[in-house]
Amino acid sequence: MVMVNILDQELIKQTEEICAARGVRFTPQRKQVFQLICASPKASSAYELLEQLQITEPKAKPPTVYRALDFLLEQGFIHRVESTNSFIQCCSCNAHKHYSHLLICDKCSNVIELQDDSLVALLANNAEKHGFTITNHVIESHGICLSCSSNTEE
Repeated sequence: MVMVNILDQELIKQTEEICAARGVRFTPQRKQVFQLICASPKASSAYELLEQLQITEPKAKPPTVYRALDFLLEQGFIHRVESTNSFIQCCSCNAHKHYSHLLICDKCSNVIELQDDSLVALLANNAEKHGFTITNHVIESHGICLSCSSNTEE
């Protein structure tokens, strides 16, 4: 079973309540995949999630994970890291629709999600100047996190 701390239990409870309010099912498999994503600071690929899921559900197959990921993305509980085709937890748990900026460490693979309304406004303003309406965007910045850069200086 996935280890879930108290903070994660609150997040799971909140997610269950959101699903109930929306009239969508938060099945045990969806919940498990979500817990696996939440348990890691790194972005997880579908096959990494499948391997972890198979520890408790040996008969789990790729479609199980892909369906769970599709649901979690659709509900706004997770984000896809486009450049690595992997997934992370949404820091706002879909409290509101938002665009995020992901900082991805190329050494340890940790991902930090930032939300900057001024950046989004700037992008929307620049697009508007060209008569363009943004419907979706992905901002991913690759580099080295503070922890990894500190480790290389020692």
